[in-house]
Amino acid sequence: MNTSAQSHSLQKPKILVARAIFPDQLAKLEESFEVQSNQEDRIYSADELKKALSGVVGALVTGSERIDAGALADAKDLKIVANISVGYNNFDVPAITAAGVMASNTPDVLTDTTADFGFALLMATARRITESEHWVRAGNWKQWSLINNPLGMDLHHTTIGIIGMGRIGQGIAKRASGFGMNVIYHNRSRLPEADEKACRATYVSKEELLKTADHVVLVLPYTPENHHTIGEKELALMKPTATLVNIARGGIVDDLALAQALKAKKIFAAGLDVFEGEPTVNPELLKLSNIVLAPHIASASEKTRRAMVDLAVKNLTAAVAGTKPPSLINTEVFKG
Repeated sequence: MNTSAQSHSLQKPKILVARAIFPDQLAKLEESFEVQSNQEDRIYSADELKKALSGVVGALVTGSERIDAGALADAKDLKIVANISVGYNNFDVPAITAAGVMASNTPDVLTDTTADFGFALLMATARRITESEHWVRAGNWKQWSLINNPLGMDLHHTTIGIIGMGRIGQGIAKRASGFGMNVIYHNRSRLPEADEKACRATYVSKEELLKTADHVVLVLPYTPENHHTIGEKELALMKPTATLVNIARGGIVDDLALAQALKAKKIFAAGLDVFEGEPTVNPELLKLSNIVLAPHIASASEKTRRAMVDLAVKNLTAAVAGTKPPSLINTEVFKG
């Protein structure tokens, strides 16, 4: 073999890592791949993403990268786009499939961490933790009082309504059982009886859930059909003492309608980890005290974020090697 041919055969496959990952994980990737990385963590424009995908065989991406026909137009060598996320509403799956590219996500590894955070956000919302901290920092706490300190809503022995009863929704239901909560849920399809028993959950209609629940938690995927699952009409069905928590995706809730409902005290409080158009937050929400705001951190423990990257890398590595990725979304593309 001549030197040029030998050099070509030893070339590492080229991949894209579209957002910053942990440095040791990047170094590990560089052992096997020629890596085009973005450790400055800048979000690519559509044109930049299209250019970055050209000439790579695989890409690790996140929800900030919209993968559609335009992004894939010059990606002739691309075998897989591996999302570092369980949700994949940033993927135009039909367009990715039409291009013959595999798509994957990272389910399971973030279930418990996200469910933990969902319950933490629910507790902070119901018990007015953020509002109380601001009240203390502002010097308003002059003495202990039975009625003149911020009063919240109980969780124990109340009814929690979960919309979206996948892995994370079920995780929240199981945590709620520890608080003696009555669990009701609404889902696109009813769970098997064994799963309902494991969660101690009762299936109800969406309307009944909104009318009945003391606390509503949203854990459903974003789809065009789920856009504004909670809007003005739905908020009007809820109790004035109820709370609403969204750890699903921005766009599930009509943020402006929510701001108006909170301002008018039509519901008691809300907790949001996701927003329409994030990282931009509707300015009407920022004016309110009866809301807890978090920057899309439900899965943000270091252990879990590392596990998400590890699974995305496994998906990418498998696809490049010609084997089936462990969490392949569009299975019809795999020809193994």
